[in-house]
Amino acid sequence: MSHMLDIESWNRKSQFLFFRGYDNPFFNICTSVDVTRLLQWVKSRGRSFFIGYLYLSLRAANDLPEFRYRIRGDGVLVHDRIHAGSTILNPDETFSFCYFDYFSTFEQFETNAHRVLQEHAAAGGGLEARDDRDDLIHCSVIPWLGFTSFSHARRFGRRDSVPKIVFGKAEKAGRQIRMPVSVEVHHALMDGIHVAKFVERFQGYLSDPEGSLR
Repeated sequence: MSHMLDIESWNRKSQFLFFRGYDNPFFNICTSVDVTRLLQWVKSRGRSFFIGYLYLSLRAANDLPEFRYRIRGDGVLVHDRIHAGSTILNPDETFSFCYFDYFSTFEQFETNAHRVLQEHAAAGGGLEARDDRDDLIHCSVIPWLGFTSFSHARRFGRRDSVPKIVFGKAEKAGRQIRMPVSVEVHHALMDGIHVAKFVERFQGYLSDPEGSLR
């Protein structure tokens, strides 16, 4: 069950109070991850690379409490589980948002993800923005190019505290295939060390698809 965080006993109380009033309290870190083994795994089995890395990123985010924190009024709500809202390219080169529930097993997640994509295609597109939900990670996919920095469109009048993750083009780098990843988070809720923990855990899952896609 979701619950409110005890701010008074939180070791980041001072940082929370310091950053929550900023006009722009978000910070963004761009890095890259090695997706060589995941690509080999999905290609050998005829599976979706996108669904694979989306699941593993959600698994890593759900592992870390800070990625499940959301600002509610003057407090912090801790979601029990978070899901993904991701951009999807339409045939006319516009995009829509699709929503992918997180499941503890990849088989369940994959089955549901294919259903979501099929229903979206049958409905003929539509933006389908769900601003009323914050139990999400906002994901964007830009598989046509690499990047080393990224910025998001924002409405600063709205008290948004949802993390945003962007995945770029997977490209050969020496003996590896690497994919750029941008992670943007609210500084009142976490620091650079928490983003580093997310990337480390995400990379660990990517490097062991046989064990992590269960």
